[in-house]
Amino acid sequence: MSSHAHALDTDHGGGDHDASMDKFYVKVAIILTIITIIEVAIYYVSALQGVLIPALLALSTLKFVMVVSIFMHLKYENKLLTWIFVAGMFISVAVMIAMVSVFHAGTYYAPVLLPAAS
Repeated sequence: MSSHAHALDTDHGGGDHDASMDKFYVKVAIILTIITIIEVAIYYVSALQGVLIPALLALSTLKFVMVVSIFMHLKYENKLLTWIFVAGMFISVAVMIAMVSVFHAGTYYAPVLLPAAS
C-alpha cells in the first residue's frame, strides 16, 4: 500500500461521522445557490428594475442570516454574538441605502465652486 493510500485510510480522530449532517449542508448549499441564481436573474429582468435594490438587499440579508446561523453555528452561541451580527447587518444595510440615496441613478451633485472674492 502506498503512503498516499494509507493516508486516505487513516481516521484523524473524527470519530462519529453523521451522514445526515452532510445531507443538511448539501441542502443549505443548494438553497444558497438558488438564491444567488435568483439575484442574478433579478438583475437582468428589466421589468424588475424598480425593485432591484430592495430585492437584492432582502435576498442578501437572507443569505447572510443562513450562513451566519448555520455555518458559523451562531444559533448555538451566546445571544450577545447573535445581536452583534444582527447589528452589523443592519448597519451595513443602512450604509448601502444611504449610499444609493446619495448617488441615486448615477446622478452626482457636485458642489458649486464660487469664484474667489477680489
